[in-house]
Amino acid sequence: MPRGKKSKSLSEAVSSEIKANFNLDSFKNKKGLTSKAKFKEQTWIPLSDAYQEVTSVPGIPQGHIVLLRGHSDTGKTTALLEAAVSSQKRGILPVFIITEMKWNWEHAIQMGLEVNEVVDEETGEILDYNGQFIYTDRETINSIEDVAGFILDLIDEQKKGNLPYDLLFLWDSIGSVPCEMSIKSNKNNNEWNAGAMSTQFGNSVNQRIVLSRKESSPYTNTLVCINKVWTLKPESPMGQPKLMNKGGYAMWFDSTFVVTFGNVMSAGTSKIKAIKDGKQVEFAKRVNIQIDKNHINGVTTRGKIVMTPHGFILDDDKSLKSYKEDQAAAWKAILGGGDFIIAEEDQAYEDITAHTKEPQ
Repeated sequence: MPRGKKSKSLSEAVSSEIKANFNLDSFKNKKGLTSKAKFKEQTWIPLSDAYQEVTSVPGIPQGHIVLLRGHSDTGKTTALLEAAVSSQKRGILPVFIITEMKWNWEHAIQMGLEVNEVVDEETGEILDYNGQFIYTDRETINSIEDVAGFILDLIDEQKKGNLPYDLLFLWDSIGSVPCEMSIKSNKNNNEWNAGAMSTQFGNSVNQRIVLSRKESSPYTNTLVCINKVWTLKPESPMGQPKLMNKGGYAMWFDSTFVVTFGNVMSAGTSKIKAIKDGKQVEFAKRVNIQIDKNHINGVTTRGKIVMTPHGFILDDDKSLKSYKEDQAAAWKAILGGGDFIIAEEDQAYEDITAHTKEPQ
């Protein structure tokens, strides 16, 4: 018998003997490789019926990184507030991180957020708002590192048993605060900011969010971020402009669910108004909505939806008529009573400036 073949047979015999006496579970225990591998069954924070019908998904997937992106005034905040209202109803604690400072408590209440007004007993002036939520803004959060630190601190408090809730972090918005290096140098450097997003979120916060999906975690945490965008000029005369995320692409890569509102070169909205004698009330906007990325159930869709101060409704005559009837009394009070007409302003195309690199 050739020497090589005999040697191989002996090697196989030795290997088989070793494997027969080897206990993999004992090895795992010895090396501390006993962490639970199973993830919880997927749950969702439901959004409005209109959102569900247009997108074919239930809402916001729990335990994931979710991006709501698009140009200004395209429905991102409406989706964020629908998620907050829905989470309150389900015992999930919404945590608002407002760094763009366009927040409006009246709008949040109008959308259905449960808020307690702290009122001065003598003057009747509203002094503050509180309730079943956590709120922070630029008074204490001024950098990307501040946002990450705030989120991690609450997750740590949750782990210690001091915050016994599933948490829904709602950040408005990525791209609205710089990193600490940009602040110290008094120069808003996009590369530094993108690097900070990658370090603070990609390497830390996002991993803590995803790990909360494991069955070994008593709570499930979710991070929903509004992502500001900009438009990249085509590379050639025949090329197409691209919608780009501010703050780099660390959050895009880590996200499992991305919703894009509006168009690339325009907001992609058309205004719907109630008009009487020169006065007008803009009560809705028709907007394009698209599920761009979905690693939960794979569904990607594109359609149109109507956003109102009270949430999303379907883009059909029946829904618009019903909403008009519900709000008619309020509009008449603003417009001075009597009948009014409904008009739609033509959509403006290509009203967004394209750039060769991310604007500062």
